[in-house]
Amino acid sequence: MANAREVKQRIKSVKNISQVTRALQAVSASKVRKAIDQLDDTRPYSVKAWQVLQHIAEQPDGSTLHPMLAPHAEVKNIIAIVICGDRGLAGPYNSNLIRKADEWAETIDVPVKYIAVGKRGRDQLLRRGKDILAEFCNLPPQPNYNDISPVGYIAVDQYLDDEVDEVYLIYTQFVNRMNHQPVVKKILPLDPDSEDRVKDFKIKKALV
Repeated sequence: MANAREVKQRIKSVKNISQVTRALQAVSASKVRKAIDQLDDTRPYSVKAWQVLQHIAEQPDGSTLHPMLAPHAEVKNIIAIVICGDRGLAGPYNSNLIRKADEWAETIDVPVKYIAVGKRGRDQLLRRGKDILAEFCNLPPQPNYNDISPVGYIAVDQYLDDEVDEVYLIYTQFVNRMNHQPVVKKILPLDPDSEDRVKDFKIKKALV
C-alpha cells in the first residue's frame, strides 16, 4: 500500500501533467485559430478563381482557349494528388482521407499514379502498393506558393505531355472545427458539366 509521501508525489505528478496538457491545448488552439483565419482570408480568391475558370470552360470555344481545358480523346492514365498530414495524433483526419482515396480508386478502371503530399498519406499508399509518381513531405505549417507549386507543375506537365489524361485532387475540405469532409475533385481538364459546381464549392464560414 502506498504511503503518504508516495500519494503526494503522484498527486504532484498528475498536477504537473495537467499543467503541461493545458499549455499544449492553448498552443494548439492558437495554431487552429491562425489556420482558420488564413483559410477565411484566401477562400474568396480561390472560389472566384474557380468561377472564372468554369466560366471560360462553359464557352462554346472554351476547350480551344488552352490545352488544360481540352479533354483528351481517351482516358488511359490518371493522376491523383493526395493531401495528408506529416504527423499522427490527428484523430481520423488521415485515415478518413485514405479511405476516401481507396473508395474512389475502386471506381477507376485505368492506371492511377499518385502524388503524395504528407508522410502519412505516402506511407499508406506505399503499404497499398500504389504507384507513387512524386512525394512532398515536411512542408511548412503555412506553405507559400514556392512550397506547393512543384506539386502542380508535375501534374500539369504530365497532362500537357499526354502522359496522363485526368488529374484529381483528394483532400479534406474544412467546414468547421467539428466537420471535415474528404473530397475528390477533378481539376484537369476542367469540366463545366461536373456535379461539383461552384455553388457546391462554396462552404459555410467556419464556426468558432
